[in-house]
Amino acid sequence: MTDQDNMAQIAPMRVGLKNHFKFKCHPGVSCFTKCCRGINIILTPYDVILLKNRLGLSSEEFLAIYTEPHIMEKTDLPVVTLKLLDDEQQSCPFVRDDGCIVYQDRPTTCRYYPLGVAALTHKEGADDEGFYFFVDEAHCRGFEEDQELTVAEWRKDQGVDRHDDINAEWTDLVVRKRSFPANIKLTEQSKQMFFLASYNIDKFREFVFSSSFLERYDIDAATQEKIKADEIELLNFGMRWLKFILYKIGDFKLKSTD
Repeated sequence: MTDQDNMAQIAPMRVGLKNHFKFKCHPGVSCFTKCCRGINIILTPYDVILLKNRLGLSSEEFLAIYTEPHIMEKTDLPVVTLKLLDDEQQSCPFVRDDGCIVYQDRPTTCRYYPLGVAALTHKEGADDEGFYFFVDEAHCRGFEEDQELTVAEWRKDQGVDRHDDINAEWTDLVVRKRSFPANIKLTEQSKQMFFLASYNIDKFREFVFSSSFLERYDIDAATQEKIKADEIELLNFGMRWLKFILYKIGDFKLKSTD
């Protein structure tokens, strides 16, 4: 997404995984890094994990330095966007004239570009591959390049599949909430728990292991070992827990008080 003065022109055409398109971005194109300025990037939980580890920061430090909190209008859920530099072009903090300094760990939205992905309202058991659209910005010369790929090939080339797999439970939480009537709001405590488990993975680990969490929930030893050692396991655990406390879905068990 771009700012008001450079608004993306989105082709009103639904495309699927098998559709072909021509595009290539490299330092030789005249618009190189223009798409990294004047942008609005919502970060996913996996984005935050990759970036905070790349920078050697705790999740809390990364959130304070590089992100801005927002409430999504259609879901009433808290999310974070990448905080842009206060320069004339409102640049991404990680972009330089010769490219991205965190390219291997760049956010999911950056990997998708020039594709946008649209999520449908949640339908239980739906078998839908999702759909995509082209973000056709006036400045972009990448579409004039000769490289031709299908949407599926582009996703694989850009490493999107792994990101989407890891973020799948979080995405499902967001989409489920979007399907609720607008007058059904979450409590402030529920929003705080959603933010904690989604974005502040280090604090969430502390919450699980240093609060009364394990005294209240029956979590087996093997699971405790996995989530203590592996951030992705911990993230997935957190998403399953959120689904349980927000939507009463899943097999979390409270310990007996007898």
